[in-house]
Amino acid sequence: MSSAFVTRFAPSPTGRLHRGHAFSALTAFDAARRAGGRFILRIEDIDTVRCREEFEAAIYDDLAWLGLTWEQPVRRQSQHMADYAAALDRLAAGGFLYRCFKTRKEVLEDIGRAPHGPTEAFRGGPLPPAQEDERLAAGAPFAWRLSLEAALGAVGHDLSFLEEGSGPGGETGLIAVQPQAAGDVVLARKDLGVAYHLAVVVDDDLQGVTHIIRGEDLFEAAHIQRVLQALLGLPAPVYRHHRLLLADDGRRLAKRDQAETLADIRARWISPKAVRAQLGFA
Repeated sequence: MSSAFVTRFAPSPTGRLHRGHAFSALTAFDAARRAGGRFILRIEDIDTVRCREEFEAAIYDDLAWLGLTWEQPVRRQSQHMADYAAALDRLAAGGFLYRCFKTRKEVLEDIGRAPHGPTEAFRGGPLPPAQEDERLAAGAPFAWRLSLEAALGAVGHDLSFLEEGSGPGGETGLIAVQPQAAGDVVLARKDLGVAYHLAVVVDDDLQGVTHIIRGEDLFEAAHIQRVLQALLGLPAPVYRHHRLLLADDGRRLAKRDQAETLADIRARWISPKAVRAQLGFA
């Protein structure tokens, strides 16, 4: 198998998989097979509040039922927190992070006061040293945020990534990175330890992922993730975002909306072959 093409499917075990997950997993699996490459399954379980072992077990069961195979062992993010802490330390040492003590309500209020209104992303900065020391001494909670200003000052404004699929607006080809819409994203919290953007960038590099195949709802995430890759000196993968499956009411399938799960489909004795055919896979 070729290491020139490595892709992955990386679900979070916060519920049962539905047809949208199946479509994304099959898209990545089929692309790896066609390229003679490698397909990796990764469990993104850093959200210790919502992730459940039974959902993780169900992921393996559902994907095997669909006919997918993957490399072993499966990387579980919760077992690799030291990798994320090391990346966080590198960013902090470079002066790219600051402690943000604002509550979610305060952040939303700041966004509402931004020059362009509530569509503006949050941009902040560190407290004066004396105030920060006082907050830390009092045990006040905080989040580590990326200083986008410092980050762009270091990597420049000419970053890009290659999109072989398309974004929600049909974006394709060489895409100029525009991370302003993300603002000063949270990279770590006390309750989660590390946030999605940093964990996924570290994982993709450590696992040698060359092609990131995922839904177009994550297209905007590629912009800030490309900045993190540049700050950490990591290679840029190729992106291939795909369309989303929609429910009858036009909304995308989602766990929170209680979309029909693969377990529900299996309970109706529908074959995996029929499900793959319905999704456009032989």
